[in-house]
Amino acid sequence: MAYRGRFAPTPSGPLHFGSVVAALGSWLDARAHHGEWHLRIDDLDPPRIMAGAADEILVELERLGLTWDGPLVFQSERSADYADALVRLRKSAHVYRCDCSRKQIATAGLIGIDGPRYPGTCRDRSEVPATGSAWRLDVRGARVRFDDLLQGATGQDLDTAGGDFVLQRADQVYGYHLACVIDDAHSRFTHVVRGADLLDSTPRQIWLQRLLDLPTPAYLHLPVAIDARGEKLSKQTLATPVRDTRSVELLGQALTFLGHPPPAELIVGTGNDLLVWAIARWQRERIPLARARPATPGPAL
Repeated sequence: MAYRGRFAPTPSGPLHFGSVVAALGSWLDARAHHGEWHLRIDDLDPPRIMAGAADEILVELERLGLTWDGPLVFQSERSADYADALVRLRKSAHVYRCDCSRKQIATAGLIGIDGPRYPGTCRDRSEVPATGSAWRLDVRGARVRFDDLLQGATGQDLDTAGGDFVLQRADQVYGYHLACVIDDAHSRFTHVVRGADLLDSTPRQIWLQRLLDLPTPAYLHLPVAIDARGEKLSKQTLATPVRDTRSVELLGQALTFLGHPPPAELIVGTGNDLLVWAIARWQRERIPLARARPATPGPAL
């Protein structure tokens, strides 16, 4: 099957250096393997969406020369497919209603990879919570192992790592893992290249793929850029937008971060020349494994 990859930003703010690294890494891996690179806007969660951010992301990607194939996809327009998948899971008895609050979950005192771990309070309740509750996936006994194209062998016991996770919130918003799995399968993506901050999410998504009889793409998790405090660069930590950085300089910084430092003469040229150079020299084994600070700290990072 031909290579089909993607970049799926959340429009909660403009692109920062960390998101440029993820976009460029996924774009280069697709282009270096003569594949397609698609763009999906993960605008599933209304409270997180910033007005105008999606348009700004598109403009920035075009400025950098990271062109995409096929039509643009918005998760906010795909709820029907998520609903169908949830119905299938409910019929398989892997799903149950839960009305536990975050405070109740935290009070249980169980800690997982993302913080408080759900203790399974509503799994076997004789009284089913009201309709205004979330749907959770029962992951007792679920163990997943996969080989990441960069990080190597990765395994997880889903119950002890995070516990039963939400497929649809009480406010009817579908969970990230369910939406991501359905959309990746719908678009027939063969490869998912994204930041290593999502490495622990991948076993949950693979488990959903198995339950729904969907194909599992190859995964490659790139190093994550961190700031001076050791925190991941993100919109939540107010990472500086890159809109005012020259495209060729920004691409050069991102390539260096990804283990592919370009020659100095290309940094004074055009972004297109730099991308042509990068496609020809892209090698997964040169990408560093660990999180790292941006290659060239400064106001644009």
